[in-house]
Amino acid sequence: MDFENQIAPFSYIEHDDGQASVCLYTSEKYKRKLFKTRKGFTGSGYDWESLAQAFVRERIPDLEQWINFDSERLAFVAYSSNSNALKQFIVAFKEACENDELIADLFSRTPAEEPITAADMKSIMDRIMGGN
Repeated sequence: MDFENQIAPFSYIEHDDGQASVCLYTSEKYKRKLFKTRKGFTGSGYDWESLAQAFVRERIPDLEQWINFDSERLAFVAYSSNSNALKQFIVAFKEACENDELIADLFSRTPAEEPITAADMKSIMDRIMGGN
């Protein structure tokens, strides 16, 4: 099996600046049922990032220094200046995602994205607008 098929629905991209990235658009609905099992999770890019960070920390800590994240609500994004480390990460992470028991166990210890409260939003707006 070639690399692209092995990691699908994740996609791997090498950039001109020497960086490489892995993306998953949340519209793919990959593992949607997993995210529905816990309150506070929607399957957003942030949720995927939280799961991936826990995976790296617990399962492949030797790669932790090489893997960075920059997800958004609609896309999970991991990147690295070490393309070999990123490839190792995504192959291992995809394999873990296909093991329902393993990924559910890991997911049970994954912190949910904290929702922004009205007070948080007011504080953010005050800072933007130069208020107190």
